[in-house]
Amino acid sequence: MIVTRVRPKQRSELRRPQRSIYSAQHSLKLPGVLIRTEGSPPVADTDVNDVYDHLGTVIEFYRAIFARNSIDGNGQPIVATVHYGTQYQSVFWTGTQLVFGDGDTEAFAPFTGFIDVVAYEFTRGIIDVEAHLAWFSQSGALSSSIADVFGSLIKQYVFGQTADQSDWLIGAGLLKKGGALRSMKSPGTAYDDPVLGKDPQPAHMKDYIKTDRDSGGVHINSGIPNRAFYLSATEIGGYAWEKAGKIWYETLRDSRLRPNTGFRRFATLTVEQAGKLFGPYSNERRAVQKAWIEVGVIVPSTD
Repeated sequence: MIVTRVRPKQRSELRRPQRSIYSAQHSLKLPGVLIRTEGSPPVADTDVNDVYDHLGTVIEFYRAIFARNSIDGNGQPIVATVHYGTQYQSVFWTGTQLVFGDGDTEAFAPFTGFIDVVAYEFTRGIIDVEAHLAWFSQSGALSSSIADVFGSLIKQYVFGQTADQSDWLIGAGLLKKGGALRSMKSPGTAYDDPVLGKDPQPAHMKDYIKTDRDSGGVHINSGIPNRAFYLSATEIGGYAWEKAGKIWYETLRDSRLRPNTGFRRFATLTVEQAGKLFGPYSNERRAVQKAWIEVGVIVPSTD
């Protein structure tokens, strides 16, 4: 589906990264059979076309808004594989490419049709390049949250939505019984599914879940920093990618991030970054600090 995007005032002249879309043909072999390459026309496989088009939008967003040329910032070719496995119920970043399952007959639709899901996995690659956050426990939940942030921002960019117009849902419509994968606005309310159960995400540190499942809760506890971003963006107002998104992006690029960085350290850096970008007494800095306080990650300050 072709949608109208908000066009930035200026565009980077960087050469566009080359996209290569493969099909695993329901095997577990990667990358699979090459189906579509950069600049080639649409093919009969709609999943291939969806991923190709969504990746084009994600590439455009990062180039236009943050002057970033692909995942590594230097025009890295983008490889993606569709039709991975048989009724495979997920999508993932391998460290070198994106991989998409077809979903199944009970719970999930194909993952290829959702711009925020594609953007999430693309952003996982950027996180690997910039911060090397370990995919476990709190650092993993932070990584998942950052990917959600930019997945949501790119969806908002596609539809020209301000922060208050967004649904703040990740993967809305992906679940066959209704609902979404996650809600950044109200973690824990994205779904109540007969197959998957009820959304377990907490929205506050007092409800942080310690678990051995889900790599230590990387997709569960991400609800806490997700809500902090939602609160920051809506308090600041306007298009969320312009200010709140810039704060998160510049924090992601901060050389002080470490593989084991947790919520509190990242929160402190976002407040600091907001002050650098917009001033120490700015509404943007106050909004970010207030958001992290509201979700219980940092304690109130007197400044």
